[in-house]
Amino acid sequence: MKAAISSAPNSTSTPIKMNRWLIVLGTIIVQMGLGTIYTWSLFNQPLSDRFGWDVSSVAITFSITSFALAFATLFAGRLQERWGLQRLIRIAGIVLGLGLVLSSQVTSLTLLYILAGFVVGFADGTAYITSLSNLIKWFPERKGLISGISVGAFGTGSLLFKYVNSALIGAVGPAQAFMYWGIIVLVLIVAGSFLIREAVVREQAPVSKTEGTKQEATRHQYTVKEMLRTKEAYMLFVIFFTACMSGLYLIGIVKDIGVQLAGLDVAAAANAVAMVAIFNTAGRIILGALSDKVGRMKVIAGALLVTAAAVMTLSLVPLSYGVFFACVAAVAFCFGGNITVFPAIVADYFGLKNQSKNYGVIYQGFGIGALAGSFISALLGGFHLTFIVIAILCAISLLLALMITPPGQNRRTRQREGQMSLKPSSRAS
Repeated sequence: MKAAISSAPNSTSTPIKMNRWLIVLGTIIVQMGLGTIYTWSLFNQPLSDRFGWDVSSVAITFSITSFALAFATLFAGRLQERWGLQRLIRIAGIVLGLGLVLSSQVTSLTLLYILAGFVVGFADGTAYITSLSNLIKWFPERKGLISGISVGAFGTGSLLFKYVNSALIGAVGPAQAFMYWGIIVLVLIVAGSFLIREAVVREQAPVSKTEGTKQEATRHQYTVKEMLRTKEAYMLFVIFFTACMSGLYLIGIVKDIGVQLAGLDVAAAANAVAMVAIFNTAGRIILGALSDKVGRMKVIAGALLVTAAAVMTLSLVPLSYGVFFACVAAVAFCFGGNITVFPAIVADYFGLKNQSKNYGVIYQGFGIGALAGSFISALLGGFHLTFIVIAILCAISLLLALMITPPGQNRRTRQREGQMSLKPSSRAS
């Protein structure tokens, strides 16, 4: 059975099949523009040199951006209902672009935090969650793959703009680079929005099969309040928080680990930044597609297991060049896969209709995870103990991933078994 999805109440199935790949293209363009915020680390040292600010103080901007991105997802669904998807994405693109353009004029850290941090992050999160959730609704039979394509485009944007923004900073300095960056991003997001059409879920989600076992996509379209009454919502939040904290913490300090723990020179350690982007993007596409075939929670459990092994190796084993890069690649690959598969899991568990709102709640694990890693590291005094804490959290989340089932599934199974036991025997007594 296929979910009945349309861009308008009276749409038929034929134009859906003809046009939805244009929606994929538009979403990819939008997500690539949004993903450029992950090049922020390129600006830390140049801004410090220009204004005499401490590098760590400048770096706080990206933590604010990440938190604001996650915070925005709580409101994006309501804004979409009020304005419509296309209009919302265009407004978000304009606000994001203007936030970066205005950042070119700042002379204080406070203004930098407000514009490049909160304003840019909020606009980015608004367009990110709504465009991603909309695309999943258009492809209910391929949630994992399509999520991987969308979130992979986000990662590709960060990889490509590593070179674009590096060239801009070198040519015109960090301030002017903000201006050109903002203009390019504004054009990308607004242009991509014209190809996007809003999906409307009119019926129930399809039944999917994985590994020969029937895994029912939920037939009930949960509201946020209904979702928060289930224990599964909190289990998913813990798992997502763990996955995000492990990946975001490593991404933020990967260059420092290479220098301090692996004994690499600064140039060699800097290569890890590009490698993180490559494996992060690869994980999004590969594990997203794999989750459609083998089951989403199996992919999450495997990624958590690999992440735990990698961070324990970084903490306890003497690091050579090869071991360091293998562990970093593993964590980046698993992090990319985890944040790709989770939107599909939320849709499987709680339905497609309220996907933006429901995933927005679970997505707060990203924002809290972005802050938690640095906070734990400061509290414990360094990398080693923080990695051990991350490994313990991964072990706990792995157990949750192996235990969790969609809401009501066990109850439905017991009901079916009870009904079967009440049926009269086919044999004559």
